[in-house]
Amino acid sequence: MYTIAALYHFTRFDDPSAIRDPLYDLAIQQGVTGSLLLAREGINGTIAGPRAGIDAVIAHIRTLPGCDDLHWKEATAADQPFGKMKVRLKREIVTMGVPDVDPKAKVGHYIEPQDWNDLIAQDDVVLIDTRNDYEVAIGTFDGAIDPHTASFREFPTWWQENKDRFHNKRVAMFCTGGIRCEKSTNYLLGEGVEDVFHLKGGILEYLEQIPAEDSSWTGECFVFDGRVSVGHGLVEGPHEMCHACRRPILPADKTRAAFEEGVSCHQCIDEFDDARRERFRERQRQIALAKSRGKRHLGQ
Repeated sequence: MYTIAALYHFTRFDDPSAIRDPLYDLAIQQGVTGSLLLAREGINGTIAGPRAGIDAVIAHIRTLPGCDDLHWKEATAADQPFGKMKVRLKREIVTMGVPDVDPKAKVGHYIEPQDWNDLIAQDDVVLIDTRNDYEVAIGTFDGAIDPHTASFREFPTWWQENKDRFHNKRVAMFCTGGIRCEKSTNYLLGEGVEDVFHLKGGILEYLEQIPAEDSSWTGECFVFDGRVSVGHGLVEGPHEMCHACRRPILPADKTRAAFEEGVSCHQCIDEFDDARRERFRERQRQIALAKSRGKRHLGQ
């Protein structure tokens, strides 16, 4: 079994580029794959590998400036969910595009999973899903508002266009693991919203702790690794991934006329031109060739 570790931490890195190579080299040495983002505001990503390898990488990250209290979420998978290791330098570890947002200064009230149902059931609380539209489509909390955003960068604009709807309301927000809510709650506080709450540990913590019979969650939770989706108890869900648009699909969606493995699905059939699709087909041919040789293509 492979251990999967999802993590994020807001801290100050004066020189993220100096952190990158030692972190990447250690991951490669330990047989760890996945993706980590480094920025001046901190670190974010998901990695997978043998137990000892994950322990070594986590231990290294905890030695970085301000990361000694790092928290992370673990799961397991029978197959390695990532084909290679990437450590990338970014301007933000989760892109919101608002310069003054600073989760290190102030965030909303953290709500433990066991207290979440009581909060969101109250009449003066509005519940907002801060994730992307394709994530919301396969599962969300009962009664949650879907902003229909294609990326987190669109959230501030959506809020400005809709904030009058929530006058005199307390605002509860949630996301997969908590990172987007660190920024969105800071943003709303800066916009003058007085009572802002977010789900501690995100959806993943809730699904791990709250049994299905007591849950306000319906559907599956999209995750950014080879599992694609998980349900209660973090059990792997039924979804697969369209490797053209990176959106989740169900096995039944592969029977649709729009589906071509690695090239298109019903969600992206009109999004790519013929030249792009031909590149996808070539990539798919290379993946099949690698598989026939008992290897894994690095593009997977």
